[in-house]
Amino acid sequence: MNVDLDHTVVTVSDWERSNKFYRDVLGAEVVPRGPVVAYRFGDRQLNVHGPGFDAFPLPLRESPAGSSDICFVWDGPIDAAVAHLASCGVEVELGPVQRDGARGIGTSVYFRDPDGSLLELISYGG
Repeated sequence: MNVDLDHTVVTVSDWERSNKFYRDVLGAEVVPRGPVVAYRFGDRQLNVHGPGFDAFPLPLRESPAGSSDICFVWDGPIDAAVAHLASCGVEVELGPVQRDGARGIGTSVYFRDPDGSLLELISYGG
């Protein structure tokens, strides 16, 4: 059997604010999906739940805005990621620190989206 990750879900409390953050800070393509959007990163996607959206089927427990913990790969030196976050007015909460990711050992920085979800940028080289 061979499976690959297609998408996961992030819950937000303010569509406009979150769209701006994920587009400007993380480079997401904001993809309209009826009354909601998705954030696309190449061939991976974050589906977005938020105000006025009733997903079906629902998980057993509703995920409140700010409850996600997601890691993105930064293609370049981690110092460039730190500089990019600073230029966007995003505070680094932790890092750079060494972490074990899906591709092996990398260097990560942690920060929060506007709802408080924990986000991580990991660099595997440079």
